[in-house]
Amino acid sequence: MAFDPAAATAAYIDALGPEALAKAADYTRGSEWLLLWGVVVSAIVTVVFVRFGILDRLAVRLERRGWALRTFLICAAFLLLSALLTLPWDIYTGWWRETAYTRTSQPIGDYLGQYAISLLLMALLGGLFFLGIYALIRRAGKRWWIWSGGLAALAITAVLLVSPILIEPLFNDYKPVPAGPVRDALLVEAKEAGIAPDRIYMFDGSRQSNNFTANVSGIGHSARIAISDVALKGASLDEVKAVTGHEIGHYVLGHIWRMIIVFALLAMALFFLADRLFPRLARLFGSSATIDDPRGFPVMMLLLSMFAVAALPVQNFLVRTGETEADAYSLRTANLPDALASALVKTAEYRSPRPNAVEEFIFYSHPSVERRVRAAMNWKAAHPSK
Repeated sequence: MAFDPAAATAAYIDALGPEALAKAADYTRGSEWLLLWGVVVSAIVTVVFVRFGILDRLAVRLERRGWALRTFLICAAFLLLSALLTLPWDIYTGWWRETAYTRTSQPIGDYLGQYAISLLLMALLGGLFFLGIYALIRRAGKRWWIWSGGLAALAITAVLLVSPILIEPLFNDYKPVPAGPVRDALLVEAKEAGIAPDRIYMFDGSRQSNNFTANVSGIGHSARIAISDVALKGASLDEVKAVTGHEIGHYVLGHIWRMIIVFALLAMALFFLADRLFPRLARLFGSSATIDDPRGFPVMMLLLSMFAVAALPVQNFLVRTGETEADAYSLRTANLPDALASALVKTAEYRSPRPNAVEEFIFYSHPSVERRVRAAMNWKAAHPSK
């Protein structure tokens, strides 16, 4: 009997069972609504800061400081204070809801401790980045938004370069994969791809999430492939090899550089729109600040929040393209279509495997699990002798 990719795909997805599929769909749709509600939360934060003149009062206190220090402190203060204002919302979305859906086992104390670290990093790095943006507005004239793309590219590259060395270790422990069959198999894959064996790590991802995941981070000498202990403990050897092949695909195909370019272009689009829309939005919220005044930073951040949601389809399309290419790389090199399919099904617990076309286009940063499994089964059908 001829192998049927469609039937094999359906069997993989249906093996989850109707209850798990319904739960995944509910979790996914809820997450999509949270993205939209996040814009509402940002608008409420903007109202609070503008109506109570919080940054106006801070600007008065800092008026004797130099422009650069004053601008940095105002931006950093907003990022800190707004995060504290939205802490209940963040706890709900980032911990309570994840716990309710069994996506995390992280204690609330540990979550809050890591939240505090993230907040301090965001205030420091975000404050420096927007200091650069306000400097561009002051010095580059009406075309300042063009230069913002270059600043965004530099900022993203810098963060990616230092993240594996200085930032990620603040949240997780990264160690070489322990000696044994798994490590031996991964070293073979790495060698065939021309990747140094010390570039593959495991990390305690179970600290934050029960999700089956792996990732590529860093650039240049700091680049590495990291596999969560959830994936290593909950997968067969072939599944680990297939997933690692996928991550090696991202690494070898240079997807991270493509994303730097994409985000730089999106930054230019954002700040072009900010340049045009800021005055109207500021008046709407009752702010007298102009776009070059950091007192209007809450309005700038609201524009960023709105644009981030509006740009989701473009961003997700490009990321999905990279994920499809990485799957194809894994199939060509590891050649384990069934293992890749079964590993992908494990991600369906937190990403509904059968979205409709509109939902997938707008909200999905990865192709649907059903689409990815079908591609693996098509590969299997086309390479029966392998």
